[in-house]
Amino acid sequence: MDLHRTVVFQRHGANDPTLVVEGSVIWRASHTPHGVATLALRPAGGAVRVAAWGAGAEWAVAHVPALCGAEDDPSGFDATRHPLIASAAHRNPGLRLGRTDEVFDALASAIFEQKVTALQAFSAWRRIVTWFGERAPGPTPRPMFAPPSLEGWRRIPSWSWHRAGLEPPQSRTVVEAADRGESLVRVLDAAADGLAREAVLTSLRGIGPWTSAETRIRAYGDPDAVSVGDYHLAHQVGHALTGARTDDAGMLELLAPWSGQRQRVIRLLAASGVSEPRRGPRLHPEDHRRR
Repeated sequence: MDLHRTVVFQRHGANDPTLVVEGSVIWRASHTPHGVATLALRPAGGAVRVAAWGAGAEWAVAHVPALCGAEDDPSGFDATRHPLIASAAHRNPGLRLGRTDEVFDALASAIFEQKVTALQAFSAWRRIVTWFGERAPGPTPRPMFAPPSLEGWRRIPSWSWHRAGLEPPQSRTVVEAADRGESLVRVLDAAADGLAREAVLTSLRGIGPWTSAETRIRAYGDPDAVSVGDYHLAHQVGHALTGARTDDAGMLELLAPWSGQRQRVIRLLAASGVSEPRRGPRLHPEDHRRR
């Protein structure tokens, strides 16, 4: 297993206060059902050495195998359908699809990333989690914070969202989802599969297919989730598989032979290093905080 490639996928930017990489150790702070926990994960031969601190330490340790992809099932996946995917699978045998089982945190972070640049979303996430999250216990290499509890998300004042750089549609969606947080998580955990979870998530105002897919990928390790509506994804998939750009419909057609394992294909394409050449200037992010 490639611990770094599997777990660091959960990080929201290089300065994410919930996940820090220090040398070979991955530090992760989370808000578990039993309280805040800090994990330190380090590869040790063919195993992972784990240390944990905080009220939620026992829960966090019990979920380390799932976080590291132990529940990932590649059954039926055929990498040989495309030479690039076959090559990426051969060169990345340790890539796994992990899951956090921290559903609301995955949903909140996905909402932060709606319709903005990654730089804006990661900056807002860092500010809100640092201001309103809980300080991570243990000897962390730098101050770390777990995301707020559901009650904490509900209590964030409107001006703090604005100061963090998050726009009203996103902050409103987070708060409305937090108002239904406990029942929402129960229903999602009880859902039969990814399609059922998508139906539940997209029934909420402000949550569409993209946000649903991003939530399921991180929280449940959904091997078939595809983030339709992403600004770059369809272009990247089209370029990698055919050498030409495509749209969402074209991307879904290209990924159809791997139905049930489409997220695995996307992750392998990302690991392949093949990407569409940049064209034109980068999108300049707007700063709404002075409005």
